Amino acid sequence: MYTVRKHCHYCGSVIHGRADKKFCNDNCRSSHNNGRREVYGDVIRITNSLLNRNRRILSKVLEDGLETVKIPKDRMSLMGFNFNYHSHHLPDSLGRNYWFCYDYGYLDMGNGWVMVIRDVGENYLKKLG
Repeated sequence: MYTVRKHCHYCGSVIHGRADKKFCNDNCRSSHNNGRREVYGDVIRITNSLLNRNRRILSKVLEDGLETVKIPKDRMSLMGFNFNYHSHHLPDSLGRNYWFCYDYGYLDMGNGWVMVIRDVGENYLKKLG
């Protein structure tokens, strides 16, 4: 009978055991899978970090139980807010887009001002519009 020698996908050593085995041991399997995740992991980790920072800034602006706050866009930038990162956007009944970082969002009002809001459900934007 002819036997095909299989080699570990991570370290290249000869594999003994089941015919469908891909790695020689658990360490090689874990190292291989962790290495695959690193390629996209950095991008995702950095993006989530930026989204979380944006959310913290929006929540800080809305302290003291306020529903909405009008604030200069420059001030938000000075606080570290990055307007290029958001989790989603929702249009209101007037066609304006509210940009959100999870449950906090803002409306660009033009002339360097934004209105910061907290998303409390679908009907909320209809009341604002």
